[in-house]
Amino acid sequence: MRAGKVEQQHRILVVEDEALVAADVARLLEKSGHLVIGRVATGKAALAAVEKERPDLVLMDIGLKGELDGIQAAERIYTEFDVPVVFLTSHSDKATLERAKQAPPFGYILKPFGER
Repeated sequence: MRAGKVEQQHRILVVEDEALVAADVARLLEKSGHLVIGRVATGKAALAAVEKERPDLVLMDIGLKGELDGIQAAERIYTEFDVPVVFLTSHSDKATLERAKQAPPFGYILKPFGER
């Protein structure tokens, strides 16, 4: 840290329905100096967490189970709360990515991912 400059941790919500993947993502984020404010497994839980915690960023799995998939949840998070969403997905087929672009996403991370 440079003198006179305060480093601010980014507050990140992880939305992933696979518990082991969510834990690994959270560990890597924390190792990189970010603050993981929560891990949730459904789109509905993501909306509630964003409303309560107001994260700086949401890492969102596209293939969530439940009434809202990751793309639907991301659209609502962005329009209702103006919080950027980065998709974390193993779905790299053209149809899924085209649908995801309509959310609009801040970016994509394809699973499996490396530590960098």
